[in-house]
Amino acid sequence: MNDQHDHGALGDAEYAEFMELAAEEGFEVEDVEGAIAEAGHGPLPVLAVVGRPNVGKSTLVNRIIGRREAVVEDKPGVTRDRVTYEAEWAGRRFKVVDTGGWEQDVLGIDAAVAAQAEYAIETADAVVFVVDAKVGATDSDEAVVKLLRRAGKPVVLCANKVDGQSGESDAASLWSLGLGQPHPVSSLHGRGTGDMLDAVLDALPEAPEQSFGGAPVGGPRRIALIGRPNVGKSSLLNKVAKEDRVVVNELAGTTRDPVDELIELGGVTWKFVDTAGIRKKVHLQQGADYYASLRTAAAVEKAEVAVILIDTTETISVQDQRIITMAVEAGRAIVIAYNKWDELDEERRYYLEREIETEMQQVAWAPRVNVSAKTGRHMEKLVPAIETALAGWETRVPTGRLNAFLGEVVAAHPHPIRGGKQPRILFGTQAGSKPPRFVLFASGFLEHGYRRFIERRLREEFGFEGTPIHISVRVREKRGAQYKKK
Repeated sequence: MNDQHDHGALGDAEYAEFMELAAEEGFEVEDVEGAIAEAGHGPLPVLAVVGRPNVGKSTLVNRIIGRREAVVEDKPGVTRDRVTYEAEWAGRRFKVVDTGGWEQDVLGIDAAVAAQAEYAIETADAVVFVVDAKVGATDSDEAVVKLLRRAGKPVVLCANKVDGQSGESDAASLWSLGLGQPHPVSSLHGRGTGDMLDAVLDALPEAPEQSFGGAPVGGPRRIALIGRPNVGKSSLLNKVAKEDRVVVNELAGTTRDPVDELIELGGVTWKFVDTAGIRKKVHLQQGADYYASLRTAAAVEKAEVAVILIDTTETISVQDQRIITMAVEAGRAIVIAYNKWDELDEERRYYLEREIETEMQQVAWAPRVNVSAKTGRHMEKLVPAIETALAGWETRVPTGRLNAFLGEVVAAHPHPIRGGKQPRILFGTQAGSKPPRFVLFASGFLEHGYRRFIERRLREEFGFEGTPIHISVRVREKRGAQYKKK
């Protein structure tokens, strides 16, 4: 493979040198290239699973991802804490979004159907539309079809609950929806899901390499403001915009739709997304609140930087940490903005600092700003913090320099001996950036604690302020043998 595209983040000379090193250590060319490609891909393509309540969407999602993770109950409208999962089929990886049931009584069926399809429009590269083949096409299904047509996204029609040959004619009747071939499936028993997933792969684009899906090259950098309801996101956006662009209300949860605002700060135009507050438990949300949390997740997926607001007048909560985890798992650059700082007395400030030390360890590397969205205190520090986080997010370490660093670290701090063996990091490369993604090739399994140590040393040596780091390890079983993923 000779072109830059196939080398991930490595240039031609760097690639040749790296592959020579890999061959010396007994790794096959295909194995190494596969590891770099897997670690170095850009954002995964997104598949949205949509349909009426109780047609088996969550059961199908569990079947696609190969594990029981989406909550399944035999009643419509059950929602989940987490709605995005990673899946693999025929060697290709993609994200699956389970869009869950809606509360008909709260929203009215038309608005609910619109919200479901709207989310598919916002985030998906392709859609699986699930219809209950036993019930047949309903008015609600017809409404979804109209909105999906308007969306212009590829649609795979899943005729679910076809448990045997007798149900095939039920599935065939769904040709009437005009979405092409209905794929007869039993998500409960797995029947027909392979053929349907083959059709999904045809509909999904390939995962982009070394690119960023949410923002066009050269366009304004996208910043998502996220945090619990009533933490001051809308007030912050109005303050940086120097005008009232967004409704601010002391009633938590006023914002329902993300509002994109082009704002000039420090001589640069940024695109701010004011997102709906994420409530404590998604499954307690009703109607519009549930879709607000979905749209917030979509805004994070589209953003480059997540500015996470923490209300300093309240104890840092599990919910704050869940929001942080969502941004970290999405691989976004991160800035922590501690809002309402001007309202703190000395005692609260003392306890807050202790909370930050204990509760915010997972993002100790993120730039921190103490602000007041109401008064504008320290707002000028926000842009430098965002720029710092973006710089860390885009940092690339040349392979030669990385391996010299790894050699020094391993010599000074070798992996502990386990079971009479001492695994070693043989060599490594940075397979991608936005966020930085590394592949380490090793002689044996590297314990989680040692990987954390390597991440900490990478940060000390190369910065990476404001960005998560992904490290994957490939283990050589024995010289000349196939590697395996750990």
